[in-house]
Amino acid sequence: MSSTQEQQGKSNTTGLSIILPTFNEAESIAAVIQSLLALDDHFGIEILVIDDDSTDGTTDIVRHLARQDQRIRIIRRLGRSGLASAIKEGLIDAIHHRAVVMDSDGQHEPASVLDAVQALDQRHLDLVAGSRFLDQSEIRGLSSRRTDGSTLANQLARRSLPASYGHLTDYMSGFMALNLRRCLPLIRDVDVNGFKFLYELLAISRGQLAVAEIPLVFQPRLHGSSKLDSAILWDFLVSLLHTASLRLLPRRAISFGLVGASGVLVQLAVTALLMTLLRLSFQQALPIAVITAASSNYLINNALTFRDRRQRGARLLRGLLKFLLVASLPALANVGLATSFYTLVNAHAIWAQLAGIVVVYIWNYAASSRFVWNSP
Repeated sequence: MSSTQEQQGKSNTTGLSIILPTFNEAESIAAVIQSLLALDDHFGIEILVIDDDSTDGTTDIVRHLARQDQRIRIIRRLGRSGLASAIKEGLIDAIHHRAVVMDSDGQHEPASVLDAVQALDQRHLDLVAGSRFLDQSEIRGLSSRRTDGSTLANQLARRSLPASYGHLTDYMSGFMALNLRRCLPLIRDVDVNGFKFLYELLAISRGQLAVAEIPLVFQPRLHGSSKLDSAILWDFLVSLLHTASLRLLPRRAISFGLVGASGVLVQLAVTALLMTLLRLSFQQALPIAVITAASSNYLINNALTFRDRRQRGARLLRGLLKFLLVASLPALANVGLATSFYTLVNAHAIWAQLAGIVVVYIWNYAASSRFVWNSP
């Protein structure tokens, strides 16, 4: 068969879009793209790089490759970031009806793309996930700590998702092949603040997708280090609670509430310390404890709940002042109610403070979201 006939044959088959989310992957992205271009022997492909405004030259490398090869595209994102949102944007912008999402650090093998697409087509599936935990899987690039963490996360995820997905072994996978004709309407509704895109997609699908897995050979990263951090673990906890609430409670409200719970502990602890060590009265200790707890809440929310709008430098201090101003009215209500409860109802410091704390949560969430972090 001539090369022209081969090209015509490929053009008559369903193509494949490969989505590569990137952030500071300059040392690995060229090698990953080159290895994927070889898949064009099997079907017409596009490689779509979704970059979160990398600072290490990743975008320059991809642009250079794209000028030489029209199968490569890049979307550089400004003012928005995050792995889940990058995946969502890439899938929505894909030109083919089949798509594969994979890491851009070299941990996923190109051969897995062929296996996943073959399973997707031959078994008429909606989604095929790559699993690190099937019997045939090999884990070469995951520390024992990460492996144990992923195992625990998968156990919790299985309990929170529809029973029809109970056969899956890796809900945290970053490798998946999708039939976009079936999945795209659901993809549009995925919460991009979620922990893992695959988990969020399965959660909102309510068990309606035909899903299977293929084994992965999980390679060591070509360069750099894992981006797993405390914020990602926090997202997972919020995702579990979001799913448990039947997705009725906003994710930010759940996160804000968890931070508020930590603030309750801070307030109770500071009040107890001031009354015990400095011999302050309850009425003297309470205002200091309330301000301390509010400041703690602001700093944690800034780092976790609103980290996509995180305040830094001088803006961090201005944000704290705004937050305390926004919280001042409910803080006064907190102090007044708690003091009245302590004086008139029950002279118990903990119950008195809890009565006041309940009053302030909704106001603080709604007002600070809008006026401190400019979030709707």
